[in-house]
Amino acid sequence: MPYVLRPTLLRLTLGLALAIGGCSVEQVKNAGAEVSATSHVILYPAIDSELGEHPYLNERQIAEQLSVVIEESIRKQYNPGSARRDAHPKAHGCVSAQFHVLEMLPDRLAKGMFIPGKTYQAWIRFSNGSSDPTRPDIKKDAHGMAIKVLGVPGKKLLEDEEQATTQDFILIDNPVFFANDPARYLSFMNDANSDRFYTKLLIPFALGAKGTRIALETRSKRISNPLQTRYWSMVPYQLGIGSDRDAVKYSVRGCSATTDPMPVRPGHDFLRDALRNTLQKGDACMELLVQPRTSNSMDVEDSMTEWKEAQAPFYQVATIRIPRQVFDTPDQNEFCEELSFSPWHALPEHKPLGVTNRLRKVIYDHITRVRHEMNLTERQEPR
Repeated sequence: MPYVLRPTLLRLTLGLALAIGGCSVEQVKNAGAEVSATSHVILYPAIDSELGEHPYLNERQIAEQLSVVIEESIRKQYNPGSARRDAHPKAHGCVSAQFHVLEMLPDRLAKGMFIPGKTYQAWIRFSNGSSDPTRPDIKKDAHGMAIKVLGVPGKKLLEDEEQATTQDFILIDNPVFFANDPARYLSFMNDANSDRFYTKLLIPFALGAKGTRIALETRSKRISNPLQTRYWSMVPYQLGIGSDRDAVKYSVRGCSATTDPMPVRPGHDFLRDALRNTLQKGDACMELLVQPRTSNSMDVEDSMTEWKEAQAPFYQVATIRIPRQVFDTPDQNEFCEELSFSPWHALPEHKPLGVTNRLRKVIYDHITRVRHEMNLTERQEPR
């Protein structure tokens, strides 16, 4: 790689590190002996070897230590009463929606909450990926879509929220993640957080060629309207329970392929403006898609490899109708910030799979508790 390209690569990979709550190996080691004021014991996910899951060395310890380090960064960045998410802190808005499962679904897809003809209410949060909530929307970034479906009966996977009636889907506008192995991820974070400039230049070597390419792609997106963007789960999930369970990935896209042109003079928060202007004019429509795995070579532990649609097609399972509405109000924005999203807000039929999701169970649970504690707000699921 020519030297002249390195500053751009460095900015992008560092931005990605911050967006997902990066830390150094030294920080992780030092954090191991600390006890958080919000320490909370949850069960680490069991491995489903029949679906291809396998454990990585010390992955649970890495998850717990990363949680403490991210907590420290949040407490340093924000004052009590104003804490925000460590990743995706800048929301374009939270909108109310109707989640309608299609009337006709094949048996292999009609599982869990995908009950043919069933309609649920939902909340959707659109966001930027950068850890800097003041970052202008025109700058290249990752973009997120988090869906919280309401009124979903059944025992859930999070131990202290088993009776919650919500099911979450978390997506981003890139089909793959930039790392698989927790140890490799820590090596990347060690380089990214080093005080030595030349150590930072080793980031591409820590990520490897494939990881570097994915990091660049993930942080290099510009979109004109959150409602017209395609999003992916990046990582796999279980669909169904018992012997006929399967591994799938999710995606959401607009019902229409039409996209708005980029604004000539974009404002600082033009994506919020685009969302607001669209929903002032009328309803919006999106589709939830499911991609069943078609071969065991589609490794559930490999979040860096895309399941190509030519070999594993996506099938629509639901239509998401976002009605015309006024969402950009102080009360609704406050409600939006208090929401917590996790792939583990889920029925067993939609269990998250793979090491990235296993780490997320520990980290997401810990960080949402920190944020709500700092803001003196109650952590609870909407009904």
